[in-house]
Amino acid sequence: MKAPAFDYVKPASVDEALAYLKQYGSGAQVLAGGQSLMAVLNLGLAMPEVLVDITGISGLRDIVVHPDSVRIGALVTHATLQASADVAKYLPLLWQSVPHVAHLAIRNVGTLGGSMALADPAAEYPAVALALKAVITLQGPKGQRQVAADDYFRGLYDTARAEDELLVAVTFPKVKNNQVMVFDELTRRRGDYALCGLAAAFDLQGGKISAARLAYLSMGDTPVLARAAAEALGGKAPTEEAIAAAQAALAQDLAPRGDLHGSAKGKLHWAKVLLARSIRQVGKNV
Repeated sequence: MKAPAFDYVKPASVDEALAYLKQYGSGAQVLAGGQSLMAVLNLGLAMPEVLVDITGISGLRDIVVHPDSVRIGALVTHATLQASADVAKYLPLLWQSVPHVAHLAIRNVGTLGGSMALADPAAEYPAVALALKAVITLQGPKGQRQVAADDYFRGLYDTARAEDELLVAVTFPKVKNNQVMVFDELTRRRGDYALCGLAAAFDLQGGKISAARLAYLSMGDTPVLARAAAEALGGKAPTEEAIAAAQAALAQDLAPRGDLHGSAKGKLHWAKVLLARSIRQVGKNV
């Protein structure tokens, strides 16, 4: 198929980009990396009046390490994340997720900000952001505001970002010494969208799981936090008994819909498999 006709602008600053967003309103579509946008345009699922290409804006490609967090600019590519020693050291869950994102050619141009702005429920970064309690920085006519990941994802491709705002950065807390991070997903082929995925952050104390954040992708209209399963793990060692308890609780957290990829029952089974894998991985680190 062929993309619809649209105007194209390439602002040199965030303020210039915001001016275009204000001028065109819902008729503007932001281009960051184009990993998903190009397909959406070619399928006729989006018909913007103007494409606002933000790839020429300086200052959105930085990875800045702070004492307790790492701030990543919206235009940082998947490949840059994978190559970053700081991301590998301080944000292992994010770093683990990068190789699962599409294919190498796409990772060279696709961006963190583009993924977070689109908020595809099958994408890796939204689940990682939810698991890590990341904070999304949005900039609009009134300046910047911070939105917690728990409040950012609202529905299918729906986020807290207003149409006159630009996502400029995502800030992730650094991993702590007592934490274990595990990312895993199931796909038909390497590079395909995940049939089911899990971004898991475990806090350990005395050889037991004191707390956990279990964020699933491809299990709903947004990344889904499995609160009941995490609570079932509280105070337990990472044993087969703990796995069984968490898997039993998972039915309270997830209500996947059956589709051409699998039944609802099958999808819940996949989620349980990934949960067991992640807990066993924790056991190797105790």
